Amino acid sequence: MTLDPQAKAILDQVARSPLPKMHEVPASVARQMFEMSCQLTDMKNLPIGKVSDRTIPGPGGEIPIRLYVPVAAPAGPLPVLVYIHGGGFVIGSLDTHDGTCRLLANEAKCLVVAVDYRLAPEHRFPSALDDSIAAVEWVAQNAGEINADPMRIAVGGDSAGGNLSAAVAQHLRDRARTDKSAPKVVFQLLIYPATDALHEGTSRTANAQGYMLDQDLMTWFFMQYIGDAEKADLADPRISPLRHPDLSGLGAVHVVVAGFDPLRDEGIAYAEALKAAGNDVTLASFPGQIHGFCSMAGVIQEGRTALSGGAARLRETFAKL
Repeated sequence: MTLDPQAKAILDQVARSPLPKMHEVPASVARQMFEMSCQLTDMKNLPIGKVSDRTIPGPGGEIPIRLYVPVAAPAGPLPVLVYIHGGGFVIGSLDTHDGTCRLLANEAKCLVVAVDYRLAPEHRFPSALDDSIAAVEWVAQNAGEINADPMRIAVGGDSAGGNLSAAVAQHLRDRARTDKSAPKVVFQLLIYPATDALHEGTSRTANAQGYMLDQDLMTWFFMQYIGDAEKADLADPRISPLRHPDLSGLGAVHVVVAGFDPLRDEGIAYAEALKAAGNDVTLASFPGQIHGFCSMAGVIQEGRTALSGGAARLRETFAKL
């Protein structure tokens, strides 16, 4: 595999930066660093039909959300994507993934509801997951208020957001087996998702250093989220969705992976396991890319390509329902 030149340019800039690494500073400072980084690399000035911020009730208090209505929105209730941002459960916000949500709304012709879930270490596992589940439930229960179609709800996210999306879909699938009122997730957009905290794939070692998501940073993120790893059950499907004993009945799924990403192999493994369990799965691989390239779509063209591919798959799935 050859590293994409645009990705290499980003890595070279990071290597020359005098700033400390994120895992060397407090979480609050890491968040500021990530916000500044995203301002430089996110897509800018993407048109959108309408954007509005509000809060919804959550298990730990009010959850901020941002609603995106696409340009030239079709008449009638819109299908909806609940988008859960990445950032290792520690960093990231509604603003860091604004460009991503705008593109997905416009190209999938759907409403996007971005979720500003509680972050670690102030709020450890399973706070982020609980908030994400609550957001999907709120969308289903309040679909009429936001002009959404409660029968066409998708979840999606990148990295930690992909992990949370997969866990949300599993949770709601499990609940629906005994509770007919549970929302049904019809599609998952999983962008370089973390799917197995115990995974030992080649990509974890081959890409452990120098490709944006270093092993030290990944370990730091995880420790902020789960606390003491020795006391945590890392095989818990809420942490490691790949380890759920039943991966059937999870609908349509589109998985994006990057060749120079430590999470590559577990993303592929999850796609393969979902397909083996009878789900409608597509896998989009970008061999020359690094972790986070979709969030850098303003400066890495393949990031935009990957997001457009996911939006097309989402649009096609919604159209069949």
